[in-house]
Amino acid sequence: MDALWIAPAAALLLGYLLGSIPFGLLLTCAAGGGDLREVGSGNIGATNVLRTGRKGLAALTLLLDAAKGAAAVLLAEWILPGLGPLGATGAFFGHLYPVWLRFRGGKGVAILLGIALALSWPCGLIFAAVWLGALAAFRFSSVAGMTAAISLPVSAALFGEFELALLFIALALMTLWKHRENVERLLAGEEPRVGKSG
Repeated sequence: MDALWIAPAAALLLGYLLGSIPFGLLLTCAAGGGDLREVGSGNIGATNVLRTGRKGLAALTLLLDAAKGAAAVLLAEWILPGLGPLGATGAFFGHLYPVWLRFRGGKGVAILLGIALALSWPCGLIFAAVWLGALAAFRFSSVAGMTAAISLPVSAALFGEFELALLFIALALMTLWKHRENVERLLAGEEPRVGKSG
């Protein structure tokens, strides 16, 4: 009985460690682009990698950030079926607050895509469609990311996955919180569009 906590703890911890890998920062440094935290917004995600002018690295960052979210879910399910949401939670907070970077991480959009695809692929596909659609319509990465995050609990509820909807509400709220400075810039008319510096 005393060992019942081991599997959930392992899922949470391993999820956190996976989520905390700062792929954007590592890839940019490896490519000779310097410290990504000193570029643009200072964020370690794909949008800020794009501001370095390296589209390929930005795309790879997005894919790897999504992949680590999915991997955390699958690893947690391998440890014990049913622990996927716990692995997802660990990975998400690892990405947002990585211990290696003094808890200053990304904003959660790309990793949320991977988490959604692994937990419920229909919700993940809707997330991706909303994200791309909003990006094409408004050209603001922040607007696209926040809109996609909000779509997750809605789609989960529509599919009758109410436990996932509760998890997605929490993760969406954290994503919105991490975008609060973007919201301020949007209201001030100072938010840069995708493809422009700043």
